[in-house]
Amino acid sequence: MGSAASSFLGPIAGVLGGDRPKLTAERLALRARQRRQIQSMIAACYVLDAVVLLIYARAGTTTVGVAAGYALTGLALVAIYVLLSERGFHERFRDHYLVTPQSAINMVNLLVFTYIAPDVGVLFLCNLFVVFGFGALRISARQTAIVWTIMVAGLAALFLGTDKPIGMPTGTTMDRLATTLVFALTIGRCMCLGIFSSSMQQSLYQSGLKLKEAYRRIEELAELDELTGAFNRRCIMRMLDEEIARCARNGSSCAVALIDLDHFKRINDVYGHPTGDETLRTFAITMFANLRSIDRFGRYGGEEFLLLLPDLSQDQAMRALGRLRMIVADLDWSAFSPGMQVTISAGVTTLRPRESSDTLLARADSALYAAKARGRNRIVSA
Repeated sequence: MGSAASSFLGPIAGVLGGDRPKLTAERLALRARQRRQIQSMIAACYVLDAVVLLIYARAGTTTVGVAAGYALTGLALVAIYVLLSERGFHERFRDHYLVTPQSAINMVNLLVFTYIAPDVGVLFLCNLFVVFGFGALRISARQTAIVWTIMVAGLAALFLGTDKPIGMPTGTTMDRLATTLVFALTIGRCMCLGIFSSSMQQSLYQSGLKLKEAYRRIEELAELDELTGAFNRRCIMRMLDEEIARCARNGSSCAVALIDLDHFKRINDVYGHPTGDETLRTFAITMFANLRSIDRFGRYGGEEFLLLLPDLSQDQAMRALGRLRMIVADLDWSAFSPGMQVTISAGVTTLRPRESSDTLLARADSALYAAKARGRNRIVSA
């Protein structure tokens, strides 16, 4: 029932004449199978009601013809519905279950049989509310109003336009048995509707969780560099602006470092771009493993990275970068290729009062340039 509820939860196809998403043959076959499942349940309900009518007929309250006519009419409606479904007619509509017309037709059928066989009208009227309850699970407020209007108009015509007495047979033991079955089946169907509704709610809840997870993943991917897993340039620059604003409010300190992998172009040229990509990933993983939880590390561009070090002075930042430089240099890079060695250079500076990100990064970049000019594999303070 959970999968059926999931499929019954909301319309998928577009409105007739409007744009509709393309559905694969596999998806169309699944939808047709789900419609057949629902119709098989409806057909079973008609058969069960016909059995109850036969019990009434045995008691002499109605005739076998009423039972047979009701069963044949219901099964004919089901057959027509399934035939149209198999021919793809339902896929033209937004609600491919055609709940509104199906509910309206079944209600009219029940009202007609209430008129034909008023002595056992309790069975048809009970089913009337089951049909309305099932339809209300899916149809919109406007459609609900339409179906409700049809039902009320039919009931008004039946009760106010005729003088037929609507019976709830209890005259004999057989009548009481049949009437008991009417209410038992009605209550059972209402309980099934409740279970179905609960399944729909659970399906909707699970879909919501999956959607939230998808949004979270999308946001995460939008902030991360695909290759290294570090924050991308847009994200790390936003974090830098936020850190500058925090320092302005609190009067705290913040150091930044621009880090560059030495001779990275040579690594790509000599060992190949796949090795270069692995080098960048390994460097990023090494940084993550040796940074504080409050530090922020992002790819600034190419082989250049930006590191934010909140609440560190210039000297503390220099010591932190010196330790990171030695860690990177001491890694066994020969695992990628024999004789391979990777080092980093960095320019470190600290935020000044009322300083913008542009001037801060310009000073860090100047320090990085100085580190390269002095032979690389070193940290220079701005």
